Amino acid sequence: MNYFNKNLQIERVKVQNIVKKLSTPLYCYSYKQLKENIDNFKKSFKSFAPLICFSIKSNNNLNLIKEIKKLGLGADVVSMGELMLALKAGINPKKIVFSGIGKTSNELKFAINKKILLINAESKSEIIEIEKIAKSKKKIINIGIRLNPNIDAKTLKQITTGKKEDKFGVDEKTFLDLVNYISFSKNINLKCLSVHLGSQILDHRPYEKMLKVLDRAIKKSNYNFEFIDLGGGMGISYTKNNKKLNYSKYNNAIKRFKKSHKSKIIFEPGRSIVGNIGYLISKVIYIKKNNKKDFIILDAAMNDFMRPALYGANHRVLPVIKTNNISKKVYEFVGPICESTDKFATLKKFQKLREKDLVAICDVGAYGISLSSNYNMRPKPAEILIKGSEINIIKKRQKLTDLI
Repeated sequence: MNYFNKNLQIERVKVQNIVKKLSTPLYCYSYKQLKENIDNFKKSFKSFAPLICFSIKSNNNLNLIKEIKKLGLGADVVSMGELMLALKAGINPKKIVFSGIGKTSNELKFAINKKILLINAESKSEIIEIEKIAKSKKKIINIGIRLNPNIDAKTLKQITTGKKEDKFGVDEKTFLDLVNYISFSKNINLKCLSVHLGSQILDHRPYEKMLKVLDRAIKKSNYNFEFIDLGGGMGISYTKNNKKLNYSKYNNAIKRFKKSHKSKIIFEPGRSIVGNIGYLISKVIYIKKNNKKDFIILDAAMNDFMRPALYGANHRVLPVIKTNNISKKVYEFVGPICESTDKFATLKKFQKLREKDLVAICDVGAYGISLSSNYNMRPKPAEILIKGSEINIIKKRQKLTDLI
């Protein structure tokens, strides 16, 4: 995204022209940025050629997943719905990993029938359930065990998953007990050791600590794992002050780890693949003046984009038409939903806005549309994919008649 003659553009298309055709609120994705992200990810870890399984929960647009599949990625899924979506997008079952702590019997049966690469189990109860289903089907099922490494990833507390108080994975003692338990099973084949620290991680050091924990656990288990699933969590820059995760240092740490362990590496990136490809375009409905600040009331709301309300997340907001006229007032960008948390940003020294002006909320490609809802009976926005000067509608705007 850039300005050309003071007009905000996505690739070679003016945002203003898109809105004339499709109205707001509107999700716009850049194909060029998507391809660049995937190419960069592959290049950063090419020395050991990992299996890259895109995290479907970060963006569940079927047509976008089809593009991601064409660029060579598999899928990480956390529900039967996501697994069905990945399969419909044409992703090879042998490139699909099923994660999550609460898979139901029906979900496990479906995954087993589809012959996916791995089911990453997170408790003994789940392993017993998989074993029971496998026996009834007279099959041998490939699974992984998710280890909780008890490492603070120094990210938002709502999206950390690798500390001992988090609900995910099992501790080292339980992990070792489960490796032993599975060794006596005729219906389960232990293929993978899985781990995931959390999301929006910008420092390579927690990953280095994680690899040391894995090294210790593998040596204690005395087991050769075909796969080591390192999860995802790689962060992106949401603000100018955000640093970037150093892929090079993480890559070097994995190369050191692989000197002792010859397992194939699996990654489950989501945000780092789609986070910065997306923009939510919104129109100013009203400007409500106040002594200390002005409320910029947008036609987008927390049902369209939940991250600021859910996590207190910060996202850049840009005017679609640039001027040099800076407001002296503090602007608070809010939506029309009847909740005080329905706000996107509070900004000083923003360009002076008028009613009906357009703004773009940046970096919404991950956990934007996938966390959206119909709260307050609001239809979900349309989604478009831009390739150069080409506009592709990849999901139509919902209609109220569809909801009611």
